[in-house]
Amino acid sequence: MSENPEPMESEPTEMVAVEAAAETVAEVSEDTEADSTTTEDGATEPSRRSSVLETEGEIAADYLEELLDIADLDGDIDTFAEGGRAHVSIITENDELVGRDGEVLEALQELARLAVMTETGHRSRLMLDVAGYRDKRRKILQGLAQDAVDSVKESGEAARLAPMNPFERKIVHDVVAAAGLVSESEGEEPQRRVVVLPKA
Repeated sequence: MSENPEPMESEPTEMVAVEAAAETVAEVSEDTEADSTTTEDGATEPSRRSSVLETEGEIAADYLEELLDIADLDGDIDTFAEGGRAHVSIITENDELVGRDGEVLEALQELARLAVMTETGHRSRLMLDVAGYRDKRRKILQGLAQDAVDSVKESGEAARLAPMNPFERKIVHDVVAAAGLVSESEGEEPQRRVVVLPKA
């Protein structure tokens, strides 16, 4: 085990937060390895799954709380399980951990998932939100998707939206499906986008 370096004083910038998160991934694994949660025989599948998601949320919350301390940022952390995923929200007025177009948020989400996987040995589909960014983004995307649906219905021609990440594409796909149309994704990441198709 390598020795942990002493914390260095730095300004609470986006880059500091990301770098600090990367440096503490190993520490999360070492400090909590002995507390890894396992399910007992006789537990029902839903209760076992719920326990797993709660554990994922707790691991990520502890990790992110340490990150906030390192970056000297204020924020409360809330966890819950929904749609078969653990959800973690950092409630704050500061959007430094969101970044341009959510880039820092996405990076932190992957680091939080890595922290969970490092401890549990299993991949996590955990979702992270900061300062309500995903909720705001969801509303915007739902509006864009509805505009695309209206355009396709009126013109009878396919509509191609701007490149989006998987989370955003799913929101669009759901709106299109609810409107009775079909959509598909095309292209390679990070330029993969949704195409809304007219009825055959």
